[in-house]
Amino acid sequence: MADKATESLLVVSAHAGDFVWRAGGAIALAATRGERATVVCLSYGERGESAKAWREGKQLDEIKALRRDEARAAADVLGADIRFLDAGDYPLLESAELVDRLVRVYRETSPTVVLTHTLADPYNGDHPAAARMAMQARILAQAVGYDAPGEPLGAPPVFSFEPHQSEMSEFRPDVLLDITEVFETKRKAMRCLGAQEHMWTYYEDLAARRGVQLERNAGPNLGLLKNSRAEAFVRHYPHVTATLS
Repeated sequence: MADKATESLLVVSAHAGDFVWRAGGAIALAATRGERATVVCLSYGERGESAKAWREGKQLDEIKALRRDEARAAADVLGADIRFLDAGDYPLLESAELVDRLVRVYRETSPTVVLTHTLADPYNGDHPAAARMAMQARILAQAVGYDAPGEPLGAPPVFSFEPHQSEMSEFRPDVLLDITEVFETKRKAMRCLGAQEHMWTYYEDLAARRGVQLERNAGPNLGLLKNSRAEAFVRHYPHVTATLS
């Protein structure tokens, strides 16, 4: 069995709220197991995902501070460390500099699992941009010759969490994660994101729907699962195993 002290979850989030809606359960589970969990927010979501604050007449700097404080509070609830790269959103522009900053986070945190966005999202170009940079940084962090502090990375599995418009983003999950035991923690973290209050019920309902699918696919454990809550993911690389189960 792996030493939990060496397990490290890295979540690359385009905006300050994405990691909570789509992977809050996974983060809370990792923290509950004593694993390290690190969230990198590439932007605060200040322009494209803070409509309520703009309508209230707040200015850009105020909105950034608001979203930073909300995201930090949510990360504290989930048990994660959080970093903000303040790269701007709408659009989130891909750059070699930003990828390099991610490489340095990879080298520092040595993730054993990486979570990020899908590579397709016709409703929000920031999300695929974040995913492309997260995956490029993973590749570069593995290169022995890449000039960044720390040891070269291994090959951590990468999972895309569920986008807001699943069908339109061609999202077909192949992993259902049981988050039932930490769902109330995720709910509490979601409640920290007052700037996007309209998302609370949507993601509570989605967790219940994915929980039904979890139970339907649980095999011999079906009878043990009731009123489950789940998060859905897609793997980007093959699962390596000595047994099929």
